[in-house]
Amino acid sequence: MKRAVVLVSGGLDSATVLAMAVREGWQCHALSVDYGQRHRAELDAAAAVARSMGAAGHRVVRVDLGSFGGSALTDRAIAVPTAPGAGIPVTYVPARNTILLSLALAWAEVLEADAIFTGANAVDYSGYPDCRPEYLAAFEAMANLATRRAVEGHPIAVRSPIVRFSKADIVRRGHELGVDFSLTVSCYDADAEGRACGRCDSCRLRREGFAAAGIPDPTRYRPGAGP
Repeated sequence: MKRAVVLVSGGLDSATVLAMAVREGWQCHALSVDYGQRHRAELDAAAAVARSMGAAGHRVVRVDLGSFGGSALTDRAIAVPTAPGAGIPVTYVPARNTILLSLALAWAEVLEADAIFTGANAVDYSGYPDCRPEYLAAFEAMANLATRRAVEGHPIAVRSPIVRFSKADIVRRGHELGVDFSLTVSCYDADAEGRACGRCDSCRLRREGFAAAGIPDPTRYRPGAGP
């Protein structure tokens, strides 16, 4: 069976991508990264999603990006914004996707996997530069210059099947594939139980996606923090 490493964050995007990879017949090895994010609820959600989708395995790698800070997701002194602003928001984590994809690449080499799947999206998103198709193509090119597996004739594909999907498209596709979205956590500032704040950019995009898809939103909100 063809093997793939699938980056699973615990959110609805990566859960849908995992389901897509499973449907395509890949043996999926789920990888999550504890990078010092504000809450661990998304890591618990990632484990639940991996189990529910029948992943061949699930690993969590620790990388402390909180040592650098510079983002509302890794530095508690920076507040998570609750209103849209101009430019790239402070929830952008410097170099995060480059680091996550590099870890996935390392594991893919060890597993002799042919692909890495990521839930990066460049339509309904917060404007992060490392979610764009041109970035992902550049990373794939680098990966196939930098790895023994590729140099020996086994290139590794970086697959981003939802990169041009709207959030509603993602919700519909995941629903078709049987993703249990109640397991997922998308909120940037969820509490310890995984309940959403209902105000951050990620909550807004998630809520609008379910509404546009015409599918009931199973998001759990903190008391008094609903939409």
